[in-house]
Amino acid sequence: MLTKNQFALLSYIAARPAGEPALSQRAIAQGTGKALGTVNGLVKELSAMGCLDGANRITDAGLAALAPYRVDNAVIMAAGMSSRFAPLSYEKPKALLKVKGEVLIEREIRQLQAAGIDDITVVVGYMKEKLFYLEDRFHVKIVINEDYHRYNNPSTLMLVRDRLKNTFICSSDNYFEQNPFEPYVYQAYYASLYSAGKTDEYCMVTNRKGRITGVQVGGSDAWYMFGHVYFDRSFSEKFTQILEREYDSPVTRAGLWEDLYARHISELEMYIRKYPGGIHEFDSLDELRAFDSAYVTNTDSYIFDNICAVLHCTPDSIHGIIPIKTGLTNLSFKFTCNGRDYVYRHPGAGTEAYIDRPAEARALEVAKALGLDDTFLYIDAAKGWKISHYIEDAAILDYHNTEQVDTALRMLRRLHTSGIQLDGRFDIWEKINGFLDLLQGTDVSDFTGMQELHETMCALHERLKGDAVPLCACHCDSYNPNFLIDKQGKMYLIDWEYAGMADPGCDIGTFIACSDYTPEEAEQVIARYLGHAPTGAELRHYIGYVAMASYFWFLWGLYQEACAKHVGEYLYIWYKYTKQYARLTLERYDHEEEFA
Repeated sequence: MLTKNQFALLSYIAARPAGEPALSQRAIAQGTGKALGTVNGLVKELSAMGCLDGANRITDAGLAALAPYRVDNAVIMAAGMSSRFAPLSYEKPKALLKVKGEVLIEREIRQLQAAGIDDITVVVGYMKEKLFYLEDRFHVKIVINEDYHRYNNPSTLMLVRDRLKNTFICSSDNYFEQNPFEPYVYQAYYASLYSAGKTDEYCMVTNRKGRITGVQVGGSDAWYMFGHVYFDRSFSEKFTQILEREYDSPVTRAGLWEDLYARHISELEMYIRKYPGGIHEFDSLDELRAFDSAYVTNTDSYIFDNICAVLHCTPDSIHGIIPIKTGLTNLSFKFTCNGRDYVYRHPGAGTEAYIDRPAEARALEVAKALGLDDTFLYIDAAKGWKISHYIEDAAILDYHNTEQVDTALRMLRRLHTSGIQLDGRFDIWEKINGFLDLLQGTDVSDFTGMQELHETMCALHERLKGDAVPLCACHCDSYNPNFLIDKQGKMYLIDWEYAGMADPGCDIGTFIACSDYTPEEAEQVIARYLGHAPTGAELRHYIGYVAMASYFWFLWGLYQEACAKHVGEYLYIWYKYTKQYARLTLERYDHEEEFA
């Protein structure tokens, strides 16, 4: 083993191009930044070991001494979506952003190759097909991470764990002003920058030798993890063992690999490498604009083109972009333009399979005309993107606020009794069967009781169909997050993607299916919607549609889970309400006279 100083001098000499004249000890001192006396001593030591010849050139023995420190390969993590970088990340992977004339990941690959690192693996996931070209152009290896939706970057390292040796671990969205890569590295390290003041980054504590002894999220006046990482063979071997042992833990898969490292920091020897700057990662368009002024006037984004065409503005007037993380069907972000706030809705991948965008466009026009949704500005009926006014500090409907619930029910009643014909039809049973078809062959629909549940719902559907309730204009997604209330108390019914001609029970059923109402409270809501005490037939019909809506949304939720989008507790609520309200309704049909 070489000492750290021996390695520094020997690797410096080894990195010199072949054929260049030999270096004097003074030149070596200048190149390595070490004192001349220190260099004199190191040259004597390395010459005695046979690593340097009389002209201070590296020998075969010197190359053999450096061999354990030779970088074997690099892994570039490029699987994630980078949702914070809206809207550009909606159109392509962040790795493909062009910064100061170069594509981020291409620049990083070229820097690795310039350091003699040709064995490069790129792990892709989100919009993976857009990155496949790298294999041919740069002769890298492509690995596909199918779990990028569900798990964090430990899933990427799990896929390439057999490749972890002396390995650079890189993020595809870093921009290095100077090439930080080198052919020989002494020990495992994490690149770091200094924060003068507070930071939310992962801050490091080190001992006097620079070994990282602690990591915490957030700090002040501290060195924090930023940029590339280097695993040496010892670190890779120990880390891989820990990763394989703990990967099935939700804590591991949901966190970053750095979190796993921090939990085992005493076992995993890694050092800090401090940089004065020159490493960049852009978390927002505004940050990128500050670094590359070309993005002020030209974002190379069709989403910006859409906004400019509708609002009659220029790209430089669009700023303050903040992703809105609610909603599973679409991607949305808030932005400011000429002093006003707006929301841009980007259609989610695969939604064309179950969303009729032209019908949604017609419904939005109707909603605005009826005073139900004044936020709507524009929708592209073919492609599905939409622009709306943003409601500042909006509250969502409280299911237990009597005044708010009554306002929402009046809005639904206004829609149902408007006599307006919508272009599309929302046949809830047809939609249910559509989701059943989409779920064929997936794991999420194969569970005990599913067949029995569907048979129950088939029986309920036949009974409800016999009620022959006239179709009317319906919202069909009328749960509380779609009822927004501004600071003046005005309520808006937003998100008309599912709207169409339907049984009014679809709206009342969905309203109740997404609540925590008891069956008794549900009956009271139905009465308040109707404006009178319901007849037995009316109550039975609307209670039946609570079950039917719950079943529809349960299947919708299963499909989202199959697409690796987590639905949460609603999935269980819809499953429970499907069974509970179906049983109550079928009892009423079976004992019709008793409930008349």
